[in-house]
Amino acid sequence: MILSRFERMIAKRYLLPGKGEGFIFLVAGISLAAVMLGVAALIIVMSVMNGFRAELFDKIVGLNGHAVVQGYGGRLPDWRDVMAKAKATPGVTRVTPLIEQPLLANYQGRVEAVLVRGMTMDDIRGNQTLKGKVKVGSLNNLAPGKTIVAIGSGLADNLGVTVGSTISIINPAGRATPFGTVPREIGYEVGAIFEVGIYDYDKAFVIMPMENAQQLLLMGDVVGMVEVNTVDADKVGDILAPLAEKVEGKAVVTDWRQMNSSLFEALQVDRVVSFVVLSLIILVAVFNILSSLIMLVRAKTRDIAIMRTMGARRSSLLKIFVTVGVTIGSLGMAAGVVLGFVFLFFRQQVLNFIQLVTGQNIWDPSVRFLAELPSKPDPVEIVVICLMALVFSFLATLYPAFKAANTDPVQVLRYE
Repeated sequence: MILSRFERMIAKRYLLPGKGEGFIFLVAGISLAAVMLGVAALIIVMSVMNGFRAELFDKIVGLNGHAVVQGYGGRLPDWRDVMAKAKATPGVTRVTPLIEQPLLANYQGRVEAVLVRGMTMDDIRGNQTLKGKVKVGSLNNLAPGKTIVAIGSGLADNLGVTVGSTISIINPAGRATPFGTVPREIGYEVGAIFEVGIYDYDKAFVIMPMENAQQLLLMGDVVGMVEVNTVDADKVGDILAPLAEKVEGKAVVTDWRQMNSSLFEALQVDRVVSFVVLSLIILVAVFNILSSLIMLVRAKTRDIAIMRTMGARRSSLLKIFVTVGVTIGSLGMAAGVVLGFVFLFFRQQVLNFIQLVTGQNIWDPSVRFLAELPSKPDPVEIVVICLMALVFSFLATLYPAFKAANTDPVQVLRYE
């Protein structure tokens, strides 16, 4: 929409408060602030939701792979054959054996439920999720035959251990004796403490070499599952469909969506609901723009009539009031984008400040899954939010703009 010099001048004058128009200017300012808050809230919430999904996906898939081929009863005797078939499947990039078993850990009378994870040494040292997440010690301390393990930071805190402490891992399914089953208990030195950032992992995981896990669980040369990574995590079902047919009856292929379906579905529902609810804030702000423009048209009725008698066209008046409304919406949108990005940049500091003022632990990792508030702005979503704010603002200007354009100067100036 191209404005003439006259239209730009009038629109600029109407954007600034005139004599006796302070209330109209106040309503317009409130409208701008409401649009700003609505846009900022949408950008913040959607970015945090995206960050949540991305962080959970990276860390869950980083430790568990895109899918696992799991044997019945937690044992996969012919795992080498399964690995060969998986490697021969197009689209598969990495295949590794894995043991995962819930057991108990004991340290000086403190007992915690743990998830023992037996991994190959190449996988332990090359895992991107574990790499760089070690707080104390080193993963290089782990080796087959050595009774040394790596544990999560939450588990270390709960047991009260540090690097060098010796914990006992208890396997209730021990050896059978004439007097019954005797639980198997082996002492392991803590060689490293890691913090992945997912509370459920940090409070339970015990990482050890594959051979040590087989010895602890009395599994011989058997593993529990085979972990599989593919070229595209979102198409893992289609990629591994041929493998699922080959191992049918021997094992089950479970991808990351099935393993974490309830979590990611809840995130998706929360994301959609948040978007709809916060969009209503922008809609309410737009109604404020509508109200302020109606009041402005009422206040400027005489001016409009005079401009009409002096030759101003209806289209000119229409463009003037549309420009005023859209400008308010645009300024609010721009301010909202700036406010949203400032909040996202300082999100952890803001969260810590709120926790300090309220005295409440707002971000509890045991409830939120992640140790820190994540964020991942999506440029496409931000553009959609901005366009939505502009479209709503434009639609709100149409009624008062048409009302102004259809003003009858004869009726207005009859008794002047």
